Amino acid sequence: MDKNIQNFRTIDLNIDISKLPTPIYIVDERLIEKNLKILKEVMDKTGCKILLAQKAFSMFSLYPLIGQYLSGTTASSLFEAKLGYEEMKEKEVHIYAPAYREDEFDEIISICDHIVFNSFSQWNKYKNKIKASAKKIECGLRINPEYSEIETDIYNPCFTGSRLGITLENFQGNDLEGIDGLHFHTMCEQNSDVLKRTIEVVDKKFGKYIKKMKWINFGGGHHITRPDYNIDTLIECIMYIKNKYNVEVYLEPGEAIALNAGYLATRVLDFVKNNIDIAILDTSAACHMPDVIEMPYRPKVIGAREAGQYPYTYRFGGLTCLAGDIIGDYSFSKALQIGDILIFTDMAIYTMVKNNTFNGVNLPTIASYNEKDGLKIIKKFGYKDFKERLS
Repeated sequence: MDKNIQNFRTIDLNIDISKLPTPIYIVDERLIEKNLKILKEVMDKTGCKILLAQKAFSMFSLYPLIGQYLSGTTASSLFEAKLGYEEMKEKEVHIYAPAYREDEFDEIISICDHIVFNSFSQWNKYKNKIKASAKKIECGLRINPEYSEIETDIYNPCFTGSRLGITLENFQGNDLEGIDGLHFHTMCEQNSDVLKRTIEVVDKKFGKYIKKMKWINFGGGHHITRPDYNIDTLIECIMYIKNKYNVEVYLEPGEAIALNAGYLATRVLDFVKNNIDIAILDTSAACHMPDVIEMPYRPKVIGAREAGQYPYTYRFGGLTCLAGDIIGDYSFSKALQIGDILIFTDMAIYTMVKNNTFNGVNLPTIASYNEKDGLKIIKKFGYKDFKERLS
């Protein structure tokens, strides 16, 4: 057993990784369920409802498991809404989008339970169509409290000039007849102390409107299943709003459902040297983990440390011709060899949902693991998947 197989065994998957088809995502169902139990405990203690935000994790083969614990799904498009409707049956389907397409809205009405609008103009455009529907649909408005502690603007929905949500200045003086709830989303990978400070702002600015509502949605960005997350403060925030305004509270985390529950296995294809040793992998930051470039961040690799901490340091580069297709710098106790398999961690969220086939690079195989079935290959991709996206 080589060192990389030994490293992989430390995550308690009984797999001979030398035979894996790389690159491959492996989602550990046991870790998914561990996260779900934490979320269900929050629901049970507060009476709130928690939804899966599919924008972070849309592995629908696991929706039956997720549906055993959560209240439903939330979507950012018609296609996401359809996926939640079809694959997490008899659960709530929520949707929010900055604007809705007229040619899709009838279908949205037919499958969604909650529709949240980004502006009064969008609400006024579609409200009569919703009222005429035989289906009971609850409608909401997304507010922008103009408060956020996110430092990266691309992920900050409250930065100056944001198109997301209605500011207090633009909210006042409008007719709220037919509006059942308010929605805000101001967080990204943050702890509950941030939520508490955000609630104080939302309460101060929009409290007089909240008391007219049936529900309020705290949005996503809550890292509830992170080891250092303060669940007691989250519960305090939920109960404060519930008790003060007698409203139902929704949360819609995406990352919390699959946080630290997935891996990406990749092989070393070659080495080049240019001031630093560079390992070319059969995966790609640009294609398979875009947040590494967008955020940016450096994903962890099992058995590796920061550059220079171990004797052998490598820069990991992807398969594409993009000069910036760089994953990060890592050090190892032993020299890597061509053919070695490396395991990136926390690769369930914002990976599969953001994959692309730039340069014709194939998509990673998708697999799941549980103790009963072991490793199950859920889906493989090939040339047809690449070609059919093109014209």
